[in-house]
Amino acid sequence: MTVEAALSAARVRYGPLEALHGVDLAFPAGAVTVLLGRNGSGRTSVLHALAGVVRLSAGRVVWRGRDVTALGVHRRVRLGLTLVPAERAVFASLTVAEHLDLGGASADEVLALFPELTALLPRPAGTLSGGQQQLVAVARALTARPGLLLLDEPDRGLAPAVAAGLHAHLLGTAADEGRAVVLTARSLPRGLAGAAVVHVLHRGEVAFSGEPSELGRHPARPH
Repeated sequence: MTVEAALSAARVRYGPLEALHGVDLAFPAGAVTVLLGRNGSGRTSVLHALAGVVRLSAGRVVWRGRDVTALGVHRRVRLGLTLVPAERAVFASLTVAEHLDLGGASADEVLALFPELTALLPRPAGTLSGGQQQLVAVARALTARPGLLLLDEPDRGLAPAVAAGLHAHLLGTAADEGRAVVLTARSLPRGLAGAAVVHVLHRGEVAFSGEPSELGRHPARPH
């Protein structure tokens, strides 16, 4: 399986605290990778390191065989990366329709996937509930058709049926379009049992890497 992106001996610091302790992680192309762990495990720091939101204090970020460690957020976005953070992922004053227009492609596919958004198109995102805002952020990211899609707890606040539809869509489009998807979760959603790889992080280190089917036999799995 081709590697789309990777962290090599990556260390991330926030002041005196080190959030990632020299981790090595690989993310395959055309597949979904799930990062599991409790709060503070380093899951979000992995996404931020890939996106360039935080700079590595040591190590490398490699994307499609190119060392992009020194590239800032905007240059990585122009290369085809999209990050959806767990919070504050929308512009409060823009309508839902304007958010979807930012993706630069037709919104028909995501409106079919998330029909709940159709009635919300004229509303400013700041007037929506937290779950609705999360749905808008994920939908906007999908309309951008990124090569590398990073999602921090994308199903937070979503109804179970909506989350299940999102998981199925991510698995299908990753395979069909060659997109690499990396998402975080506290525990493995049932709908992502078809993910290519699961990494469990614990206190800034990789405690387990393998297929979802192997996770239940590993003592490092999150509870």
